[in-house]
Amino acid sequence: MALSDNQIIDEIRSGKKHYFTALVDRYKDRAFTLAVRMLRNREEAEEAAQDAFIRAYNALNGFEKKSRFGTWFYRILYNVCLTRVAKRKSLPLQQEYDDNIELNGVEFSDEPIEAIDFETQDLIAFVKKSIDTLPAKYQTILSLFYFQELSHEEIGEVTQLPIGTIKTHLFRARTLLQQRLQKELQMEKAV
Repeated sequence: MALSDNQIIDEIRSGKKHYFTALVDRYKDRAFTLAVRMLRNREEAEEAAQDAFIRAYNALNGFEKKSRFGTWFYRILYNVCLTRVAKRKSLPLQQEYDDNIELNGVEFSDEPIEAIDFETQDLIAFVKKSIDTLPAKYQTILSLFYFQELSHEEIGEVTQLPIGTIKTHLFRARTLLQQRLQKELQMEKAV
């Protein structure tokens, strides 16, 4: 039977430091997804995720279990990513985006994916490009909601935004995506 996050944390605190790898394994894919969405660069996202895991490990004794570990950890990662974005403020936000990245087991690549039919490949590529064109605040909220599967309240803990703002960002992001998808479909029908 798999241990809960809190049980793993108890084991780590009792001196079994190697148990932290279970938390890393549990959260690494989602952490990478969030970091890529915020930083738009694979290498930098990997570094940010590693930095966040190190910070979480070092601060684990301060984790009070008032929220889920995942929420607490994503707050750390979110802050690491915000710091990195602020440091490169003078550079364009959409620099060096790696088109061949894997997010939660789904590869978004320009290369053909044999197991997925051509139309699905086109749809995945289009959705990816549509999300990439959204303002960063919408990309982040979408990632936290859909990829990390956090509730509105948990997103509020991570981003320090009010629930109303989170709901508004989600609504606006969905609306923008829907508009882009409808526009693309209309263009295809016209052809």
